[in-house]
Amino acid sequence: MDTQNLITASTGWICPEDNEQCLRLENAAVKIQSWWRGKVVRQTLLHAALRAWAIQCWWRSMQAKMLEQRRRLALRLYTCQEWAVVKVQARVRMWQARRRFLQTRQAARVIQAHWRWHASQTRGLIQGRYEVRASRLELDIEILMA
Repeated sequence: MDTQNLITASTGWICPEDNEQCLRLENAAVKIQSWWRGKVVRQTLLHAALRAWAIQCWWRSMQAKMLEQRRRLALRLYTCQEWAVVKVQARVRMWQARRRFLQTRQAARVIQAHWRWHASQTRGLIQGRYEVRASRLELDIEILMA
């Protein structure tokens, strides 16, 4: 649609082509209209860009939250596994320590028994005899020290 038809359609009158002032006004009106349309388009694009930016910010924050949740879950699973490993290790070490203690105690008992037998054999001999006669006991003891 050319400018002549546009002016005719909007105002209902036709600008004569030989009138220079009318042509300048017509060109100024066209410039104002194109400026206004450009402003409206730029404003619409700005609003659309701002809305897209808001949606992108929201989506990034949701992704960050989901990533943090996954990290926390992985950390929780890792700590549970580590705690289970520590418990098993503690039980095994306790079992090993108890087994060593029981072996050591048994060895000490064997050593004590042998020592007591040896001590009783090497300490000295008690030899003696006794007789019971009527109402009295006759006792004869000899102690030999080796």
